[in-house]
Amino acid sequence: MPELPEVETIRRNLEQTVVGARILSVSDPTHERTLRNQQEGIAGLRAGLEGARLGAAVRRGKFLWFPLATDVTSVEGSLALVIHLGMSGQLRVESGGTVQHSASSATPAQTAQQRQGEARSFTHERLRFTLDNGKDLIFCDQRTFGHVELRPLRLTADGAPGGTGAPEPLLPQGVEHIARDVLDPSRDTTEFVKKTRASARAIKTKLLDQSIISGIGNIYADEGLFAARIHPATPGRSLSERKLRELLSAVGAVMEQALHFGGTSFDRLYVNSWGNPGEFAKELQVYGRGGQNCRRCGTRLDKMTIDGRSSVFCPRCQRKR
Repeated sequence: MPELPEVETIRRNLEQTVVGARILSVSDPTHERTLRNQQEGIAGLRAGLEGARLGAAVRRGKFLWFPLATDVTSVEGSLALVIHLGMSGQLRVESGGTVQHSASSATPAQTAQQRQGEARSFTHERLRFTLDNGKDLIFCDQRTFGHVELRPLRLTADGAPGGTGAPEPLLPQGVEHIARDVLDPSRDTTEFVKKTRASARAIKTKLLDQSIISGIGNIYADEGLFAARIHPATPGRSLSERKLRELLSAVGAVMEQALHFGGTSFDRLYVNSWGNPGEFAKELQVYGRGGQNCRRCGTRLDKMTIDGRSSVFCPRCQRKR
């Protein structure tokens, strides 16, 4: 599934292309799971979205949302369009047909209908938002684990910005359990250290726990552990505070590098908003390379399963202590 570098790449794409635009219309969903959390389904979504402006593109961990701008600066209780990409979700942007709004006497609703008729259909397209800036925002999802809904915004518990992309201390309702991520300047590393050192579970499992540190999935957990020279099965309680801080720094450095390459793509399940794959796969040190030689020491990379998740590591560089 898309992890922090992939979701952040998409957030930056959307910040450049759709923020500030008003939503003219929302298409009928092509799969019922897309709006499974939305009250009143497509009618409820349209009621809150049509005519609203996308105030910002914000991310915490793997969650994306757009606060809906009103005449008042974003405040607690206002709505946000929340999107979770799940295993295979994509947010694509395209120019919406050939209609010139300034030269047309059609109403916004009529213009949106015309543009939807002219637009090409994307593979696994689930929902389309027609915008007043001449672009369409399209949610695609092959495996249908992703979801879209409106949620009210709530004040953050620590008073810091809710996520990357907006300064307001607001977070969509239901996202409060998602911890800050390794690239969030407001992250409190002390909480991660405390909860990890109190646990006998493998450090790989703790890195995947979105309630203590978010945005990390299988790819960047394996890569970060290799960079920090930590065996993935090492119990959290056996690692010192210094080593855990080093680990988070290593994961953050790997993610910054992945962002430079636009994320990691192995197939067409992850592409950016213009359909381009991420190119970080060629830089991976261990993930997906089980049985190959370590690029650091030449030892054959090993593979194991930890709490149901596959892990690749170097038995020499990441000795279990």
